[in-house]
Amino acid sequence: MRLVTVGIAVGVVALLGGCAEDSAAPVGVSADRIRMVQADLDRAVEDGITGMIATLTENGQTVTLTSGVADIGTRAPIPAEPPQQVRIGSISKTFVSSVVLQLVAEGKIRLDEPVDTYLPGVLRGEGIDGRVITVRQILRHQSGLPEFADDPRVDEYQAAVDGRIMTPEEQLAITLSKPADFAPGTRFEYSNSNYLVACMLVERVTGAPYVDELNRRILRPLALDDTYLPGPGELDIRGPHPKGYADIDGVVTDVSRIEPSVPGGAGGMVATGNDLNRFYQALLAGEVVPAAELREMRTGVPMGQADMNYGLGLDSTHLPCGAEYSGHTGGITGFVTISGATPDGRAVTYAYTKSPKAMPDVTTMLSHALCP
Repeated sequence: MRLVTVGIAVGVVALLGGCAEDSAAPVGVSADRIRMVQADLDRAVEDGITGMIATLTENGQTVTLTSGVADIGTRAPIPAEPPQQVRIGSISKTFVSSVVLQLVAEGKIRLDEPVDTYLPGVLRGEGIDGRVITVRQILRHQSGLPEFADDPRVDEYQAAVDGRIMTPEEQLAITLSKPADFAPGTRFEYSNSNYLVACMLVERVTGAPYVDELNRRILRPLALDDTYLPGPGELDIRGPHPKGYADIDGVVTDVSRIEPSVPGGAGGMVATGNDLNRFYQALLAGEVVPAAELREMRTGVPMGQADMNYGLGLDSTHLPCGAEYSGHTGGITGFVTISGATPDGRAVTYAYTKSPKAMPDVTTMLSHALCP
């Protein structure tokens, strides 16, 4: 499982939304921004990516750009309309954290309380003790929990082929079979195991399945109608979507159908760029969690890459132009996605339909999409 924090075809542009009420105010996404982002997409396709989508939102308008193909068999281009759904991998973690922070605001969870307070006896292993790991350390990848996704059994594509569902209990058993990576709070190290625990925490505190809380607290209130967490056994993407591809034994293979219980809440979600842009804009505007909890989400520690900090389910950095970006990256079999926004309302989502051989210059891509 890959859940990371990470013009061959004609580009298609879709202009959505209305004009600003103030005729003197800027309207829409600038032509220069469209040109630079389209060039980034075309360059990625020239370098071997099957297809790419960029969704830009600014000044009340959303523009969708595409390059490459949606299906290597038919060579059909990726349409800009209707909005295309993709698997978003670890971007799912911002949604998990947002649910937890809502529970913090309601006084049901305390960030600096040991996980054992809410999940008594659950985290026990070699160097692992839920009595000394805090909720904050879980959300900020500072718990020391080893990575369950490194285990060969954790393969969402093969699980779909085999008809195998994975339970959170199995994932937790894999995690606890390994020694802790480090003492809690001593450093940052990304581990999907943290968000496995975060989803369990939500379920224990609320008494409801995590997916129900996700729908009730975030997806329905924000009208994110094209975003969802598929259930176990739901292998296909529900809405219009390009196929996702991966190299398997030297063959470019359609890997669009996966078993979503393998990544689970930590990385199993599906969304469109339109919905993700709206989500991150709403989050930074204080419409998802209250101001105090949003400050906690945005307070991060160095990730050791590209001057990025990691808060509570949220990456952040200052771009060379001075713009502040907050968002997340996600990688899962067949798709890589980068999404986020600036506090002044610009937002972008990039989606690859095949993993690049090397991660792109994310700072430059974000600058092209988000700098004034």
